[in-house]
Amino acid sequence: MRLASRATLALLWLLHWLPLPLLALLGRALGVLLWWLAGARRRIALRNLELCFADRTPEQRRALAFEHFQWLGRSLLERGVLWHASPARLRRLIHVEGAVNFGATHPGPVMWLVPHFMALDVAGAAVQLFVARPGCSIYQSQSNPVFDAALRRARLRFGNAQIFSRRETAKPLLRAIKAGAGFFNLPDMDFGRKDAAFVPFFGVPAATLLAPSRMARLLDMKVQPVVAEMLPGGRGYRVRFHEPWESFPSDDAEADTAWMNRWIEARVLENPAQYLWVHKRFKTRPRGEPRRY
Repeated sequence: MRLASRATLALLWLLHWLPLPLLALLGRALGVLLWWLAGARRRIALRNLELCFADRTPEQRRALAFEHFQWLGRSLLERGVLWHASPARLRRLIHVEGAVNFGATHPGPVMWLVPHFMALDVAGAAVQLFVARPGCSIYQSQSNPVFDAALRRARLRFGNAQIFSRRETAKPLLRAIKAGAGFFNLPDMDFGRKDAAFVPFFGVPAATLLAPSRMARLLDMKVQPVVAEMLPGGRGYRVRFHEPWESFPSDDAEADTAWMNRWIEARVLENPAQYLWVHKRFKTRPRGEPRRY
């Protein structure tokens, strides 16, 4: 297992030397292969799209899922570029837009709120390469120790970030934020009922963490959404630093969380094929409600 993991990481390192258009073509081919081989993930994506886009025909949803898998294949192969390319090359490939300097100029705590699009790791690189403020984040520890070490090494390689395992307490994260680090927060995954509320996501109750609202209120944080996308044909990536939310947080964490989901829905509708549909977003159900998968 360790040998196979190291071979995979070596392949990613080799592939990062390729021109991005060629790597993108290979990634889309990988996505087509995964469509046929990864049946469980394909079924999850199709079920998510059925729940979220009930107004579309099965053929339209299947075409969207097929396109999604091609972006997924790209995101897997292009991880090598993000992990190994020089900062100079990444600055050429990543096109940033919007209020990029807000995180560097705002005197108080900042939360970068980043939904799960295929280019999520590009957003992480952009924050480190284009914003003159250290960052911190929480990450999901990998069961494979080789991949876990590689992930940590890659996300810390620019020297201006800290990451904390979700298994740890929140104390180290809070200390980093109070010391001036911006918090790179991923708000839209199903982590169960703890500290979550069931609020609509495309009309379906989804267990959604209340932490963005609660942390922002506790620490007087400004919340700035950041959305990343992969550009067609290997032309690079676009990262939009949206204006910080003025009315967030309020004194109602559940209402804030519902509003956040509506905001994410609008971004998904702008680029539906690149949202993370292979995650069981509706796995946790309100008590008494049947399973969705």
